[in-house]
Amino acid sequence: MPDVHSLVNDFLIKLKKRKIEGSQATAKQTAELIRSVISAQRVPYTNQAGALIDAVKAVGEQLIAANPIELAVGNIVRRVLHIIREEDLSLTTAAIAGLNMTTVSDDEDDGDHDNHSTLSAAVVAAAARSTLRPPSLQTLLEDIPDVAAVPHTSSSGGDSEEKTKSADKSSRSRKLKHDVIEAVNELIQDIGTCHEQIAEQAVEHIHHNEVILTLGSSRTVLEFLCAAKEKKRSFRVFVAEGAPRYQGHLLARELVARGLQTTLITDSAVFAMISRVNMVIVGAHAVMANGGVIAPVGLNMVALAAQRHAVPFVVLAGSHKLCPLYPHNPEVLLNELRSPSELLDFGEFSDCMDFGSGTASSLLQVVNPTFDYVPPKLVSLFITDTGGHNPSYMYRLIADYYSADDLVVQRRPV
Repeated sequence: MPDVHSLVNDFLIKLKKRKIEGSQATAKQTAELIRSVISAQRVPYTNQAGALIDAVKAVGEQLIAANPIELAVGNIVRRVLHIIREEDLSLTTAAIAGLNMTTVSDDEDDGDHDNHSTLSAAVVAAAARSTLRPPSLQTLLEDIPDVAAVPHTSSSGGDSEEKTKSADKSSRSRKLKHDVIEAVNELIQDIGTCHEQIAEQAVEHIHHNEVILTLGSSRTVLEFLCAAKEKKRSFRVFVAEGAPRYQGHLLARELVARGLQTTLITDSAVFAMISRVNMVIVGAHAVMANGGVIAPVGLNMVALAAQRHAVPFVVLAGSHKLCPLYPHNPEVLLNELRSPSELLDFGEFSDCMDFGSGTASSLLQVVNPTFDYVPPKLVSLFITDTGGHNPSYMYRLIADYYSADDLVVQRRPV
C-alpha cells in the first residue's frame, strides 16, 4: 500500500499547481485520498471517532489551503467528518440497545421490567453526549434504552467481564472504521454518477420546440441536454462562447456531434438573444448555503438578462458542489485571477506596457477574473442528483450532508 504521506503530498502539489480540471474530479480524488487516510489510521480503544476526525481534519486543513477557491475539497472533507459522526452515533445507539435488551431479559426473571420501561429525555441526552454530536429531536423521540438502568455486575467473573469488554471495544473499533470506509465508498460512487442522475431529469424540464441558452462549457449541461435529445425532444441550443477561454466553442462542437441544433453567440449578444429563449440552463462551480451560485465569469450577466425577460434560470449541480458556507464567511474565496495572457498578446501591447508615467506600475492593467457570483434571487431552480429544489430550500438540503461542528475547518497559510 502506498505511503499515505506521499499520497497527501502528491495531491497537495496537484491542487497548488491546478493540475486537476473540474470540481467532480477534484471531489472524487479528495474522497479517495481521505479514504486512504482513514484506512491507514490506527484507531484506539477509546474515542475512536475522535481519532478519525482529528486525522481527517489535519489532512483537510492542508488540502483546503492548497487551493482555497476549489470549494469541493472542503465540501468533501466536511462530508466525511459528518459520516464519521453519523456512523459513531449509529454504533453507540446499537450498543446501548443491546445492553438494554440484556438488562430487560434479566429483569423479567425478577419481575422488575416495569422499572426500565420508561425512558426520560435527560437519560437519552446523556447517552447521546457520549458520542460526538448533540441529540436531535428525532433522537429524543426514538425508543433508545435507559443506560442508567443497567445494573452493575458483581465482582465474581470480573476477569471474564474485562476480557469481554476489551474484545467488544476492539470489535467496535474495527466496525466503526469499516462502516466509515463503506460510507465513503458510497460517496465516491455518488460523485462518479452525479451527471447521470441529473441527466435523468432532463425530460421533465425540456420540451419540444424550446430554445435553451447556456454559457461556456459544462459536462453536466452537456449530458443533461443530450439526455433530452435521446428522449426524442426536439429543441435548439444557444451557446454563449464564454470569453476569454472560449469554452463555449468546445460545448458547441460536442452538441453538434451529438445531433443537436446549436447556435454559437458572443457573450455580449446575450441580452439581444434572450427574448427568443425559453430557458437558461447552466452549470456551477459551487452552490452556497444561501442558494447563491459561484459560476464561470459572465453568468451573472446571463442571470440578469433572464430575470429581465422572465426566462427561467436553472442551475445544474452535483451534491458535492453544495457548500455549507455563506459567501460572507471570511474563509470563502469567491474569485481567482487568471493570467492576463488569455486576454491579450503581450507582443502586440508591448508599447502599452512601458513604464512611461515614471511610476512603478504599467499604464495598462489587465484583470481576468475566473468566477461570477449569482445571488439566489436570480435563480429559478436547482437540479441536483437528488432532484429539483428551490433556492430557499438549499440550506435544508445542505444541512443533511454536514455537521454543524465541522462547518469551519481552519485554513493554514498557503
